[in-house]
Amino acid sequence: MFEPVELYRDAQHVCLMFTDLVRGEQSVQANQFLIVDSGTGAVLDPGGNQGFNELFLAMSRHFSPQRLSYLVASHADPDIIASLDRWLTSTPARLVISRIWERFAPHFTKLGKTDGRILGVPDAGGRLPLGANELWLLPAHFLHAEGNFHFYDPVSRILFTGDLGVSLVSGREAREPVLSLPPHIPRMEGFHRRYMVSNKVLRLWSHMARKLDIAMLVPQHGAPIAGPAIAEFFDWVDRLQCGIDLFDDRHYQVPAARL
Repeated sequence: MFEPVELYRDAQHVCLMFTDLVRGEQSVQANQFLIVDSGTGAVLDPGGNQGFNELFLAMSRHFSPQRLSYLVASHADPDIIASLDRWLTSTPARLVISRIWERFAPHFTKLGKTDGRILGVPDAGGRLPLGANELWLLPAHFLHAEGNFHFYDPVSRILFTGDLGVSLVSGREAREPVLSLPPHIPRMEGFHRRYMVSNKVLRLWSHMARKLDIAMLVPQHGAPIAGPAIAEFFDWVDRLQCGIDLFDDRHYQVPAARL
């Protein structure tokens, strides 16, 4: 039985992390999240088809899927919303996603399934009503998708960071917060150098994120980041060369090798 990690709980508000729902060599470790405030629920980055049954059943033990209001997607990768058709069939929830992906998301569903059920988010982001509170949708474009958002919960003070902050860990290591970043960097560096677009965008993001009161950074893959490691993470991404920073004409040559 898959038991979630309780990231936060008070009388009216709860944040749960479901992790490692899909096992096997061909699977990608992923975290999915349920936020409930005053009886209203949202699933963040609901995931692909491989983990749908496990997530749906595990979530049902804590919150009725029929009371789910939103499926909130940081971007449109398959490990984020490939299960969209099944969620729209099984719940009354609406999809909340960047306007850039609003016309692409229906490709994950049967014809007409998304009609009237997508809330497109403008590039500037916004604040999504959730129960008696709000979920803040923060611009995180090109980290790594063209239209990309992170989600700040001002009640729990958790910033859900999608593919930023990802670490290549699983099992117990993915459930325990990282409190010191330097030993954790080898698990993060290769992914961030390849998947994040540029240092300029990382610095723009960290300048924004440092203004928030953050208790925890929680990515879609790997372990949460908390305590002193939060400021260390900001400092790390401020210096990180990645993406197009690392490319030059050597990477754009007509290939000669046969596959």
